[in-house]
Amino acid sequence: MAGTGRRGRSRGELIRQRARAGFVGRRVQLSLFAENLLKDPAADAEQADFLFHVHGLGGVGKSTLLREWQEAARRVGAVTAMVDESEVHGVPQTLTELVRQLAGQAGPLKEFDRAAELYRRAQETAADSVPQDGPRTSPGEVSLSSRLVAQAALGAATVLPGGGLVAAMTSPDAAAQAVDRLRAAGARALDIGGGDADVTRLNHVFVSELGRLCERHRWVVLFFDTWERTGRYLDGWLRELVLDSDGRLPPNVMVVLAGRDELVERDWAMLRGVLVDVPLEVFTPAETRTLLAARGVLEPAVVDAVLRLSMGLPLLVELLALARPRTAEDVNGDGDVVDAVVERFVRWITDARQREAVVACAVARLLNEDVFAVAMSGEERELWQWLCRQPFVSGRGEFKQYHAVVRASMMRQQRVHSPQRWTSAHLRLAEAHAAWRAEVAQGQTEAKRWADHRWLRHLVEETYHRLCAAPVAELPAALGQGAHVAGREGALPQWTDALSQAARDTGDLTLLAWADRLQSAVAEEEPVCAFLTSVLVHAHLGTEDRAWAHTYRGLRHYYAGRDEEAIADLDRAIAIDRSNARAWAFRGNARLWRGPLDQALNDLTTACDIDPAYSWALTRRAEAHRRGGRFDQAITDLTASLEIAPGDVWALVCRGTIHRQTGRIEEAITDLTTAHGLDPKDAWALAQRGEAHRTAARYDQAITDFTAALALNRNLAWALGARGVAHRQAGRYDEAITDLTGALALNPNLAWARGSRGIAHCQADRYDEAVADLTAALALDPTLAWAYGSRGVAHRQAGRYDAAVADLTTTLELDPTLAWALRCRGLAHRQGRRYDEAVADFTAALALDAEDSWSLVQRGLARRQAGDFTAAREDLEPAVASHPGNLGYRFEKAMLDTLTCDLSSGPAALLPHWRGLLHAPLQTVAEDATRFFGLFRVLLLEPVADVARVTEEFLSDGPNHDARTDLLHYLAELSGIGGSLALRVGECRRIVAERSDMGSEWV
Repeated sequence: MAGTGRRGRSRGELIRQRARAGFVGRRVQLSLFAENLLKDPAADAEQADFLFHVHGLGGVGKSTLLREWQEAARRVGAVTAMVDESEVHGVPQTLTELVRQLAGQAGPLKEFDRAAELYRRAQETAADSVPQDGPRTSPGEVSLSSRLVAQAALGAATVLPGGGLVAAMTSPDAAAQAVDRLRAAGARALDIGGGDADVTRLNHVFVSELGRLCERHRWVVLFFDTWERTGRYLDGWLRELVLDSDGRLPPNVMVVLAGRDELVERDWAMLRGVLVDVPLEVFTPAETRTLLAARGVLEPAVVDAVLRLSMGLPLLVELLALARPRTAEDVNGDGDVVDAVVERFVRWITDARQREAVVACAVARLLNEDVFAVAMSGEERELWQWLCRQPFVSGRGEFKQYHAVVRASMMRQQRVHSPQRWTSAHLRLAEAHAAWRAEVAQGQTEAKRWADHRWLRHLVEETYHRLCAAPVAELPAALGQGAHVAGREGALPQWTDALSQAARDTGDLTLLAWADRLQSAVAEEEPVCAFLTSVLVHAHLGTEDRAWAHTYRGLRHYYAGRDEEAIADLDRAIAIDRSNARAWAFRGNARLWRGPLDQALNDLTTACDIDPAYSWALTRRAEAHRRGGRFDQAITDLTASLEIAPGDVWALVCRGTIHRQTGRIEEAITDLTTAHGLDPKDAWALAQRGEAHRTAARYDQAITDFTAALALNRNLAWALGARGVAHRQAGRYDEAITDLTGALALNPNLAWARGSRGIAHCQADRYDEAVADLTAALALDPTLAWAYGSRGVAHRQAGRYDAAVADLTTTLELDPTLAWALRCRGLAHRQGRRYDEAVADFTAALALDAEDSWSLVQRGLARRQAGDFTAAREDLEPAVASHPGNLGYRFEKAMLDTLTCDLSSGPAALLPHWRGLLHAPLQTVAEDATRFFGLFRVLLLEPVADVARVTEEFLSDGPNHDARTDLLHYLAELSGIGGSLALRVGECRRIVAERSDMGSEWV
């Protein structure tokens, strides 16, 4: 067919052009937006505006103007998306709808699709954590407490021979409690599944996708209509979005809001300077006449009548024009202006079926073909399509809706003039939504139903229609239902909106009073608590509903840190209904923090007895067992919980963490790897696996996991600090200090991180910096025994033995069972030549651990240096016999043999033994005598070597103060032998003491 190959406008473009041809007025606003689209978004001068707010009366044409602006943006190559109240019931749903529309124009946004799927799975996992009739969990309540998280991330402190700490982290209970409260309140403190952390991740990915779109398109324009309603869900999120809180928003992203009200100055003050305010006024007479002419209304008397009746409100002008009035009498009417206009519009629809559709479908707040079929008893598709084309019907997603002004008028007229029809229509729709809700619920747990936005939407619409049909009879049941709705995160605004809409539509005074009361409650700082208090005080709830209201309010008190109020509410709930497993579990959880632990355990056990499938209660009881030191029982409960909810990532992480704490590293790795496989974006699981690798001394694998976790959540301070500890344990002190400094920048109150940085400074021989950090850590938490001990180690290595002994004594006062502190204090005594005190400390350490060969050798060394050779031999010979491959131990015995050899034969008789020892291959040089083997080879085996040169070479390698002190002790012992060896030893001793500024007593 000729011409079919021509490129030109598509059919859709031609349709939109024809629709635009009917648009009149708003020239200034159209020009404003069109000119802005032509500006360079990245230009320094005459920057393009990026934030618009259109506002004005209902019916003034805001939605119509937004559609014109959207078409203008698309004409210049922009990709756009628009949402309104029908698509917005929270940030995740909004993001999903925006991405759906953007992808329809620019191609799939696969990273967001993956993130959205992970979010959906996280929501399902969170929902599964609280079974039937329980609340959908708030962030943190899906898991073991963050106190367990914090403790699991940390490790017991042990010590290497010589006093170096392996782990510098202990249980930060107070910090963990604050973290738990923040998590429960929805703060972004931890990245754990199912809560705000997942929404934050979704936001970050959304911003990343916008960035990629902006690289390919001049503009990305996001439109938000009916902001007076959508803003309730999105206001804070949008402000954070444009302020780069979720990542750098590209400059060519434009945001347009439209609503009836002006923006709240208090909230938008920071953005006021960049916000373009676009107030819409009613049409001027000239604009009204232009619109009427475009619709074929030309009779002057009719035009004047429309001017008077519509008052220039574009929606009313449009409706009157569509009625095709022929005379002024067709227009003029008495009573309410809007009612008069709507009545005339309906009357002038000549097709009876179309007229019936307009009236019948006004009853529904949300329309799709299914709802239309119920309202119209199965009318055909053509009639539905005709209805969607009417000027008062809008919507781009799953649902359409009437303009609020038109719908309110039609509802008033039906309620007044056709009360029987009104009631039957609402009941019919209520039953339909109930049936659809039942279909969605097939195969789902109760918790998953609440997490399903479709199920919740049908519940809300069913409630609305039942209240409209019989407000007095249905109100008590609705308020009881409201108590359950309040227990579900994010569901309350939808429900209260529906009740308020029913109150307005019915005009029932009791319902209106409740609407005012509950809307005031949800506007308070703690909306759920305020809502539940209103219901408990003013409503006549049934026994079960009242128990649930106390349960949910108790849970909210707990989230806010009000433990006493929480337990009081939960006490009331249990007194009303002792079969409420959730109340028992929540009270047990609250008692985990307040104690006593046995009461918490009893409550949680009761909850599990009432509902053996209550996986969340099992995880909380696992925490109670863990705190009581019953790790096997904790593992049993977590395993049972995972049998109920196999996809519960957090339970896997908690079980893996307890496995690590109890030394079952491979089981820990298995659990944490499984958790990571279920949710590759879960930073916490990766970080915990890193901690397991670190505990097993697999430092490179640990660092890999910590790095991957931080790529997912750069604010995970403990993971950054733990990576620093892994670097330190691997001997990379500069990297350790960098990471620990970064962790402290994120959270300056992390005492363990500050103390760990002090240990890294100490191991890098920066003793003053070490003491400063450890002192700061103790200022944050004076109970940290390991920090006192570590500061003692720093003092000792710097030669400040009295200060070292004082700190290590404080450590032992805090915890007398710390063998490593005894060993370190014994070492400080020995190096300070207090040999009796050293022997006493090493003896006490051996009493705690009879297999402690290092303390045995150190006691022998102290006895030898004190001149008690017989006692020294009793320690050194069994140590060498049990560890024949330890060259350091053999050196100490060789020193004893040399000092006690027969003077007639002299040390020469021991030279073969020394030769075999000092020439033995060293795989690693430990912090013992093996670090001096090169120097002793010269002193003992090479009598013609230049001692001064070799000593200077040894010192040039930078041995620390600790090493020089031990060397001087050895040289002092050997100097008493006499002969040429004594001269050589004396020269070496003099050089070391002078170069080290060690004092005249060593010369």
